[in-house]
Amino acid sequence: MDTLVRIDNASKIYPRVHKSRERLRAFISLLFGREPKHGATVLSNINLEVVRGQSLGIIGENGAGKSTLLKVLTGVIQPTSGRVMVHANIAAMLELGAGFQPDFSGMDNVRMKASLMGLSSQELEQRLDDILEFADIGEYIHEPVKHYSSGMVVRLGFAVITACRPDLLITDEVLAVGDESFQKKCIRWIQQFLEEGGTLLLVSHSMYVVQKLCQKALWIHAGGIEQYGDVFPVTQAYLAWHERRNAKDKEKQIKAAGDGAYYRIEELRLAGGDTGDPPQFSMGDNLQIELQIYSPDDRPPVGVVGVIRADGTPVYGVVSDNEGAAPFKLADHYYRFRLCLTDIALLPGSYNLSAHSMDPEGMRVFDNRQMAFVITGNTKEVGYIRLTHEWLE
Repeated sequence: MDTLVRIDNASKIYPRVHKSRERLRAFISLLFGREPKHGATVLSNINLEVVRGQSLGIIGENGAGKSTLLKVLTGVIQPTSGRVMVHANIAAMLELGAGFQPDFSGMDNVRMKASLMGLSSQELEQRLDDILEFADIGEYIHEPVKHYSSGMVVRLGFAVITACRPDLLITDEVLAVGDESFQKKCIRWIQQFLEEGGTLLLVSHSMYVVQKLCQKALWIHAGGIEQYGDVFPVTQAYLAWHERRNAKDKEKQIKAAGDGAYYRIEELRLAGGDTGDPPQFSMGDNLQIELQIYSPDDRPPVGVVGVIRADGTPVYGVVSDNEGAAPFKLADHYYRFRLCLTDIALLPGSYNLSAHSMDPEGMRVFDNRQMAFVITGNTKEVGYIRLTHEWLE
């Protein structure tokens, strides 16, 4: 395989320089080529190989180290330790306005940026009309760049890249600044670029864009590699983690005191998938649910079972009393419900199985319990569930 990028144990540490003593210590470390002992570690032991024709999405929360990794790859900054080897003609869009002179006109900046990217004057003249058409900023091309909006800057920068046809395209979240029509134009160009054998490194917070454009995904968390592999498993794991974190932050779920509940839930089980924490199921699997409830007056209680997203959004729920489902009596005061959700149509993501116990009249909720599970699968559908459909002529 033709390796374009190789990173071996790369780390980046920014030393503390707030005080005179810290600045002196950082200078001595730099002078003797030592790794700073005190500072902020933004990248830690990154190992990565990118081969020609590969498309890699880099994902992670803000501050995880994604942009720093791209800067290390492009040589904007040097790693504190480790090696970075690049064997490719690179075009990078890392920051708005990077490489543009604000006092020069858009046309002057196009000529200068194209020259820096290796285009000759003759090649630029042949492709200039295509660049201006792609940027589509009209007469603003003759105005100083400092008068441009952020979207116009992105338009101009990406238009030059389309004319240069690099071996490796590296782009940060800057495409999110453009309007919707320009984003679609860029995505269509990137798709064609990949079909023709181009290589892409893309940082994005949009899992839809990453899944649409990328074969592989790299999840960076706290400066290190959390997960790397095929795009669907990695992005789904990242979304599941994000939803669980949001659910904890929002504290939307109100938990009753189980031991003190009048009709309390003794046990909630979920079977039928891969064992794990949380258990995983594939789209189309069966969810086998068992709910055991304690009844102090030994009357059959009502059971409620539902599915919610990890962020608290309700997806589906069913009440035993509404469907004439009576519980099985295990022993005095103990009752069991069994429910099987067959051929589940949930789309990949992180979910919670939610169970509630109610009095025999179904008037009051006494206890609830939840357990997490994950749905996996390769699909570009969006939303929560798959609806049966067909495309018609």
